[in-house]
Amino acid sequence: MFEKIIATANTHSLKITENADMSKFTMFKIGGPARLLIEPNSVDALEAVLLACKAEGIRPIILGNGSNVLISDEGIDGVVIVMGDEFSKIEYSGNNIVRAQAGAKLVNLCNFCLEYSLTGLEFAFGIPGTVGGATYMNAGAYGGEMKDVIFVVNHIDFDGRRGSYQGLELDFSYRSSAYVDSDKIITSVVFMLEKGNPDVIKTKMTDVKDRRKAKQPIEWPSAGSTFKRPEGHFAAALIDECGLKGKTIGGAQVSEKHAGFIINTGNATSKDVLSLIEFIKATVKDEKGIDLEPEIRII
Repeated sequence: MFEKIIATANTHSLKITENADMSKFTMFKIGGPARLLIEPNSVDALEAVLLACKAEGIRPIILGNGSNVLISDEGIDGVVIVMGDEFSKIEYSGNNIVRAQAGAKLVNLCNFCLEYSLTGLEFAFGIPGTVGGATYMNAGAYGGEMKDVIFVVNHIDFDGRRGSYQGLELDFSYRSSAYVDSDKIITSVVFMLEKGNPDVIKTKMTDVKDRRKAKQPIEWPSAGSTFKRPEGHFAAALIDECGLKGKTIGGAQVSEKHAGFIINTGNATSKDVLSLIEFIKATVKDEKGIDLEPEIRII
């Protein structure tokens, strides 16, 4: 079953890892082994791998930097495609337009834009994700969201068909887009930005970085904000008001620095994190009457 997929990947000189330790491919540092992990280096190579998977009746799991996911302790009995460093080219097209492949890290994109004195993405500086992942979930922070600066998103589906969305087709909303739970994989994103003063841009980026460092537990492995913001409330405030800061189950802990984060204190399992998520949800529902919805993707 996997031999033909491996052969296809080898034809395109792709990085392949069998029985990949998924804790090394997620920011949470949690997850069992994946039978086969492939890192594509072009859309053509990605298409070939997708078609090989389809021929074997396998629907691969797509990951970026693994910054917003929790993978089970049992791992993944299938194929994982990581849109990472091999798929991370960033180009300036002129007229304030930047094109970035899905695997480009947001921090690198922000620094690239600074080099060209382009403003609009400062809010994303420090978000530990990729362009594809951030677009998929319409990531945002400090008053900005990906939807504010995205012009066109290019994609390919599991049948190898290529296409693109723009404008209303992208269906952006809070932490969601047209790509959530779809059969389409983001391959690249075109950003429409504005010319700015590089000193002002750098100051904004530094400010965002300092605010993250001061308020968020970036020194610990985590998947970022654990819960979506409930309408009219802030998840972190609700969790804090329920006295859950520091609450621990196994190696998973509600951050004492920011209640909106669950951190891996060193030996957390997926089961620990899931148990803590359920405990938080039940406590907030019982004490506040509000339902919390996880923001992280559970695989």
